[in-house]
Amino acid sequence: MKHLLLTILLVSFQGISAQVFDKETIKNSGDNDKRINLIILSEGYQMSELAQFKTDATGFVNKMFSQSPFKEYFNFFNVHIIKVPSNESGADHPGNATDVSEPYNNLPTKYVDTYFNATYDAYGTHRLLYYELDGNSANNTQAKIYDVLAANFPIYDQALILVNSTEYGGTGGEFPIAYKGTFATNVIMHELGHSLFNLKDEYYPGDLLAAEAINMTKETDPTLIKWKNWLSINTIGIYQYTCATGNCADWYKPHQNCIMEKIDKPFCSVCKEGIVEKIHDLISPIDSYTPSSNSVSSTTFPIDFHLNLIKPIPNTLTSTWTLNTSNFANNVDNVSVLETDLNSGPNILTVSVNDTSTFLKVDNHNNFHVYTTTWTIDKSSLGVNDITSTMANYTIAMYPNPSNTFVHFKFESDTDTNLKIDIIGLDGKKIKTIFVANYQTNQVDISSLSSGMYVTNFYSGNALIASKKLVKN
Repeated sequence: MKHLLLTILLVSFQGISAQVFDKETIKNSGDNDKRINLIILSEGYQMSELAQFKTDATGFVNKMFSQSPFKEYFNFFNVHIIKVPSNESGADHPGNATDVSEPYNNLPTKYVDTYFNATYDAYGTHRLLYYELDGNSANNTQAKIYDVLAANFPIYDQALILVNSTEYGGTGGEFPIAYKGTFATNVIMHELGHSLFNLKDEYYPGDLLAAEAINMTKETDPTLIKWKNWLSINTIGIYQYTCATGNCADWYKPHQNCIMEKIDKPFCSVCKEGIVEKIHDLISPIDSYTPSSNSVSSTTFPIDFHLNLIKPIPNTLTSTWTLNTSNFANNVDNVSVLETDLNSGPNILTVSVNDTSTFLKVDNHNNFHVYTTTWTIDKSSLGVNDITSTMANYTIAMYPNPSNTFVHFKFESDTDTNLKIDIIGLDGKKIKTIFVANYQTNQVDISSLSSGMYVTNFYSGNALIASKKLVKN
């Protein structure tokens, strides 16, 4: 979900004037309201160094989108920079870290006048590069960050800060911050893993930060663990956290060489899946479509319908077109409807789109996303009276799968419709029909079914929007 900062309210509350800075788009994939917008703020770059900031930010972006899963989902992101000048270059180094002997790495103690007051030695740790030395001091600076975003790019998905320093360092939080050196891209991707994609550290983050997450759990049962689909694939397992103190022995992670633990490693398969899931949560792959509502009123046939999709690289999107509940076409972006295809009165043409990426273990995956466009085509003896259209997004959960007793169905959608779910045997015989309301969970008893594989068809109205395999143990 995009953040929306209201400049007037912020300025009124803080009693300060919003300042507009030079901003530039360094990666453009499409309309900002239909892409994930990353905003990079400069810190410790003087006015004369802002050209270098653009170069550094562009280098970071190029590296980030050369790595999976970002290179495959390149088309889903825009990146913008806001050129915030500082009076002096670099970042503070108070020299008061307690984890190293100061001056560490021959970095002299210094204080510089920068816009967001970036400093090493935050929270007593040298490598923690943060805005201010601790959380209490950072409150005013965080308000300053909000103000810059409100005045310059109020609708964003994630903002981060790039510091004009070659000394290794960075921190996470709401606004990840990192140095500009060799591992800057990895540092920022690690921190984005936290702030944008809800991933946990795979080194023990401490008792206060330990919690159930995509890549962290107390569960050890291989049939129940949340990454069960990935076990024994790409060295995914159930690995215990280790450390000298705290409760880390209670917690488990999926991998031993993931960037969420070691900064020079790639994302593991479980984390990649979590990132792709979040991308699908944030935006629909349906960029636009034609015709839009009431844009066609004609007796001329055929009538052409078109989807403009935001496609992964290589494209892993599939599409299913249905006309009046019957399959009409598959995996195409355009269809043509003939007069003979239509009945008198309203006709319903729906296309559903989902992602079959190998980053997602969809056959046994609890959640999946479906995106639909539906046209209502009103036909009379005089031709087509009008065409109206709607879009909808669905997140559907079916769990556990496999199961030998109960299966739970749940969905969330931006519509008020209910889902109809048919469970069908491989012989084509309908076995059960279930209706599920938006944001509700329906438990279905399948204990009486014979062991084997079944097909679950999901319908919104009369349109088939998804089909998934269900396994009865």
